[in-house]
Amino acid sequence: MYELIYVNSVEQVAKMQVVRRLCFHNKIVLAPMVRVGTLPMRLLALDYGADIVYCEELIDIKMVQCRRVENDMLHTVDFVAPDERVMFRTCQRERDFVVFQMGTADPERALAVAKLVENDVAAIDINMGCPKEYSTKGGMGAALLSDPDKIEEVSSFTPHCHLLVPERENGTLVKLAKRIEKTGVTAIAVHGRMKEERPQHPVHCDIIKAVAEAVSIPVLASGGSLDLVKSHCDIKSFRSATGASSVMLARAAMWNPSIFRPQGMLSLEEVMDAYIRHAVRYENHASNTKYCLCQMLRERMESPLGKLLHTAQTNADICEAFGLGDFYRETQEWLKGQEETLHTSSSSPHSEQPTLEGDVFTMPVKFIRREYPPQITPKMCLLEWSRKEKLKQPLYETSQRPLDRAFQSTVTVAGKKYRSTLWWKSKKFAEQAAAIVCLRTLGLPEGRADQEVVPLVGKRKREERLNDQADGNGKLPEGQQAALDSTYRKRRMSENHDSTQFTGT
Repeated sequence: MYELIYVNSVEQVAKMQVVRRLCFHNKIVLAPMVRVGTLPMRLLALDYGADIVYCEELIDIKMVQCRRVENDMLHTVDFVAPDERVMFRTCQRERDFVVFQMGTADPERALAVAKLVENDVAAIDINMGCPKEYSTKGGMGAALLSDPDKIEEVSSFTPHCHLLVPERENGTLVKLAKRIEKTGVTAIAVHGRMKEERPQHPVHCDIIKAVAEAVSIPVLASGGSLDLVKSHCDIKSFRSATGASSVMLARAAMWNPSIFRPQGMLSLEEVMDAYIRHAVRYENHASNTKYCLCQMLRERMESPLGKLLHTAQTNADICEAFGLGDFYRETQEWLKGQEETLHTSSSSPHSEQPTLEGDVFTMPVKFIRREYPPQITPKMCLLEWSRKEKLKQPLYETSQRPLDRAFQSTVTVAGKKYRSTLWWKSKKFAEQAAAIVCLRTLGLPEGRADQEVVPLVGKRKREERLNDQADGNGKLPEGQQAALDSTYRKRRMSENHDSTQFTGT
């Protein structure tokens, strides 16, 4: 396949300061690799000398639903999906070197995702080169090549792009490269294989060189891992053979990331030890940690160490297999201490201060259901407090964002408005988050399990009176018991119902 990476002009990407951070002259780059380019691998590549690192391809429809969360415990920035899964995690260490690669075929979503991550990455890349079905079936990756107008439309929102050119003729690739260069790009990366070719096929250095000679911007050579790049000293030879400005490494780096090390490659045992430490420190998912280690072991998977890795299910298991059990336990204790410190701080009434946006008090607050007793919610606490103070019932106005159908709610209490800055997949959760902002702004208990019991009035008081009337066996007369049971059922249905109706725009 052939890949072209290019950067549009600063005017086209407006406020994207990321364009100015990267230079593609004389660089060694960790290529984007699915399931490999997560934070531990990127940090390890930087440790060993990589100049630029790419994350794995992340799909726009999933990323656009994410909220940006500053993880004070890990000292990372996390982009978290509505189901609480971390889709992309980064940190200050790589901020000026990491390229975010996006899979997209929709200009509006591409722009939304670019705006979401632009302040936490060094550049944003659109994948237009992946020939695999998981990318092309959504009109992304290589499928975009059939629509040149869409390529220009999508790329106008983001600084970098990958393209794959299926034709064998050098002239076709050179012609496309020149056309793209005219759009104001700053670099082109060429992966020297055809669409129908696979990693076992030799890389075509002559085709990469044809592009390098045809354009005036930097060209990055990719695809030399199998034949040409087996150690760090081979990188220079590959660059020379292709006439490229820089080199991008995928499989060679996956097999042993210390290939970026100018002093020479390290033993696989030392590299895996360093990788595991990054994975544990940043709470990488165990299945991803295991996958990357398996790629490093390769033919050694049948060794005693490989068999131990094969049976490992958690990061703790992996650490035990590699003799890092003490490190794992020490790290967990440290993380636990961090969490307790943050929890104590967040429990302080002065830990969060609302921001006044226009006439609305806002906070980046989220509603986590497990933190509340089964029949207590922030909305209930706010309602009961309003009744006690003889105020009008809280009024919730909820809007839905068309781009990803996420919800955001504003609650009005005593003439003042309160809203969480976060967006939610559930309308109910959006309302609960708004209620939390109101309660915290007013310094009122929100009903969490770790808080004192919230004094409730109204319905709950009537239910308590019914309970007081129960006979010695704890039973009410039949009619009253049925009424109480009905009340509890309605409340549970109300609290558990995930409505998707909304008001507003």
